[in-house]
Amino acid sequence: MLNFGRARSQPRPNRSLSLGGMDYPDLKRKNGYVGKIILAASLTVLCIIMLKQSPSFNTSSVFSLHEAGVTHVLVTGGAGYIGSHATMRLLRDQYRVTIVDNLSRGNIGAVKVLQEMFPEPGRLQFIYADLGNAKAVNKIFSENAFDAVMHFAAVAYVGESTLEPLRYYHNITSNTLVVLEAMAAHGVKTLIYSSTCATYGEPDKMPITEETPQVPINPYGKAKKMAEDIILDFSKNSDMAVMILRYFNVIGSDPDGRLGEAPRPELREHGRISGACFDAARGIITGLKVKGTDYKTADGTCVRDYIDVTDLVDAHVKALEKAQPKKVGIYNVGTGRGRSVKEFVEACKKATGVDIKVDYLPRRPGDYAEVYSDPTKIGLELNWTAKYTDLQESLRMAWRWQKAHRNGYGTVAASA
Repeated sequence: MLNFGRARSQPRPNRSLSLGGMDYPDLKRKNGYVGKIILAASLTVLCIIMLKQSPSFNTSSVFSLHEAGVTHVLVTGGAGYIGSHATMRLLRDQYRVTIVDNLSRGNIGAVKVLQEMFPEPGRLQFIYADLGNAKAVNKIFSENAFDAVMHFAAVAYVGESTLEPLRYYHNITSNTLVVLEAMAAHGVKTLIYSSTCATYGEPDKMPITEETPQVPINPYGKAKKMAEDIILDFSKNSDMAVMILRYFNVIGSDPDGRLGEAPRPELREHGRISGACFDAARGIITGLKVKGTDYKTADGTCVRDYIDVTDLVDAHVKALEKAQPKKVGIYNVGTGRGRSVKEFVEACKKATGVDIKVDYLPRRPGDYAEVYSDPTKIGLELNWTAKYTDLQESLRMAWRWQKAHRNGYGTVAASA
């Protein structure tokens, strides 16, 4: 930035100026003052002209215009674990992307990595904003020409949702309503919604299909189902293209080692089991706490369907490509195979090379015994299938990122 100020060696006495314009005892002072005003105005105009002619100024306007052959995607929560991986994939596939994130759970470091990877003008922009602020969201939509929205932004820990249910209903359900209203008001016609298998609760039969009744048993799953219901009700009288992806337990990392999962330290207790395993392997915590050993499963621990984040974002991109006006697609995103927590821990030990100490504790509130998907529908309709199905290999890739980023992205952003 140009600095047109001038340092003075001595303080300048205060002067009074008559607003009536009649009291000027010193004409030289008057002329000098007017001259400075004219000079400042001229320099301001010059700066504006220079800025408008510079490439960095003009690139911002690219995001406000629809461009033939270019799909501009708004990625909410794009600074988070899944959202940042999805953004990277979209950019690699030549989409234009705007990230909106309040950094309460995301990492500005992930955004910086993406900006370094894709520095070309008009590819990526980041907007710091909270989706709970309807006025701010409406302003973002009015100033940008979005073609589609991938809505990832959400708090997403089952245990935390049982402790802070109102936060989850506000952050997930209410904020989704704000996004949907903005899309409707500004004519954005495609929504890819990030949902969860938690909306099914604990079904009587496995595997879970898209027709399995949704009976969520924790506030996280309930809030997501409410958001789904809002979207589905709106879509009945709209020409919007909607894809709802209900995915299972996400693991893994970018195979090239650029992005990874870096939850805030205060959230480790609520986080994914993979994060807890890595923390134990690195000695950040004394051991791994497995909560619940008396479930009706083969070894007494919970059974989950672990989906690699690279496969997950591939499903989102395929959903975006296949989205059709006035159509709603609902898909489970999983491998179709359940793995117990004990199996997971053994795979993590092998991936890290560390004999992790394990403590077995009582069940965690809101958890369910066994959940895994039937991915038949998404395979048939979107031509998607999970490719990264080697649990140990997915954990090994994630562990490689963790070892290379012992302090996460090196930046702790303030909560919004």
